[in-house]
Amino acid sequence: MSLKAKLEKLRFILKNIDSALVAFSGGVDSSFLLAVCEDTLGKKTLAVTGISPAISGSEVVQAKALAKKLKARHILIKENPSKQFWENSPLRCYYCKKALFGRLKKLAGSKKLSWVIEGSNADDSRDYRPGSRALKELNIRSPLKEAGLTKKDIRLLSFKFGLKSWNKPAMACLASRIPYGEKITPLKLERVGRAEDLMRKLGFSQVRVRLSQDAARVEVEPGKISALVKKRKIISAGLKSLGFTYASIDLDGYRTGSMNEALGWKQKR
Repeated sequence: MSLKAKLEKLRFILKNIDSALVAFSGGVDSSFLLAVCEDTLGKKTLAVTGISPAISGSEVVQAKALAKKLKARHILIKENPSKQFWENSPLRCYYCKKALFGRLKKLAGSKKLSWVIEGSNADDSRDYRPGSRALKELNIRSPLKEAGLTKKDIRLLSFKFGLKSWNKPAMACLASRIPYGEKITPLKLERVGRAEDLMRKLGFSQVRVRLSQDAARVEVEPGKISALVKKRKIISAGLKSLGFTYASIDLDGYRTGSMNEALGWKQKR
């Protein structure tokens, strides 16, 4: 299907949805979805962003700015992670999504909005995503996926739409930096967030700092590994100043869901 046909299908899906609460993180996918909703549904759209210890403050600030730029109705809600979230089992994302989207469904009902929609795309089925089970159970719609739009498609269309988010690095919940089975704490989330802020200030926009006990494993794009090695001393000193005892480089480079590899799950290419 052509890119034009996918966009037309997305608009058709949204017109049939009629009114929507958009789960809006401010990332590439949800920003594009919100932009098309605003263009298609206008004021029958409400963007909602969850504030959580697992979401960096800078991401919330960017989400607010993007929503304002799109002239979208936008509200923030505070998330209260469950016990299952902090225990960090392989089903962590399921429990988290179940709680958050359950709240969003109630909110949509109170605002008389027909559907809750979110920004999963056609590529997301290639990775281990237990949260998708929660979305299915709660009957949450994923219009980008339904229209067959891939991440590449969304970036290209975002660029054509003039969205500043078109080349934004892929982001994810900070809890995804902590190995399954290792308990999550607010301190660990804060440390990981500060470590990634440090890496971005050093010029590594697409980065993950994976945590294991007191060790940090840094992932950057494969083409950036040599640049990272050149800055290894300043990076090591910076990470140790944040409380890490050890700092290492992942030689495979950045890839989404690398913590899922411990479950025997390899991302489909």
